[in-house]
Amino acid sequence: MLERSLLSLCSPGGKRGLSILIYHRVLPVKDELFPGEVDRQEFSDQMALLKSRFNVLPLAQAVAMAKRGSLPPRAAAITFDDGYADNAEVALPVLREHRLPATFFVASGFLNGGRMWNDSVIELVRRTPDNVLDASTLGLGVHPLRTVAERQHAIPALIGQLKYLPAAERLEKVERLAALADCALPDNLMMTTAQVRSLRAAGMDIGAHTVNHPILARLPDAQAREEIAQGKLALEDLLGEKVALFAYPNGKPGEDYLPQHVTMARDLGFEGAVSTAWGASRGAPDPFQLPRFTPWDRNRLRFVLRLARNLTVPAGRA
Repeated sequence: MLERSLLSLCSPGGKRGLSILIYHRVLPVKDELFPGEVDRQEFSDQMALLKSRFNVLPLAQAVAMAKRGSLPPRAAAITFDDGYADNAEVALPVLREHRLPATFFVASGFLNGGRMWNDSVIELVRRTPDNVLDASTLGLGVHPLRTVAERQHAIPALIGQLKYLPAAERLEKVERLAALADCALPDNLMMTTAQVRSLRAAGMDIGAHTVNHPILARLPDAQAREEIAQGKLALEDLLGEKVALFAYPNGKPGEDYLPQHVTMARDLGFEGAVSTAWGASRGAPDPFQLPRFTPWDRNRLRFVLRLARNLTVPAGRA
């Protein structure tokens, strides 16, 4: 009762207090390189808690209700970004077990065997048999890999150096890194088109997330618009229906996307778009800059307190 009262105070309904959660992956078992990544049991526990404390709605319905001022108290929506295969293989059965809706934002260019560049970095660090990765010829330093802790350190060190490079240069360096690591990289990390259809057939919503997951703010406007438009069209062709929602890649307002990208999303016929800015909308929400947050905490009390705190933070916008 105390938890519900606290959350109702922060999220009284009407036009206030929509909590939108972001997930990326739900692993079948723990990954020693990413012990904080949610696994199936933790995700199931979180969904049970969320269902017992919140009114969980499909995102599109929640946005429409917020516009009308008719949100129920403790309103929440669940979203996934990128299009990982474990969304269909692991997360979907849990969502169905708890009878909860979710929206999956899919980067269309990685379906059917594709791989995001950051996952290439993760997997080459994970899989290389060498005890050191000397990437000094690429200007990326030398990284010892003798222990799990050293591999955990190498991954963000490499990703941080590559993240904001121009896309072509980044891809070229990642390919050269993979050659240095001398290991086979997986081709089953992302969903197939059949898995995307299975999510939709199960009653889940599918949203667009561009084709290649670029940082829109680093692209010429024409190229950014093409990424957004073609990602939408690819999913609409796949599903045979309109794709109404969009997620900005990376999603930080003013850094990863800019006001012109908000205008593009609106002009291309989306009905709403989500960022990765923490916080909650106050008053009538901006449907093209809906804030979301990642529930990192595994402890039950901390999880609830994180949800409550998020509702008190004003959402950032581009």
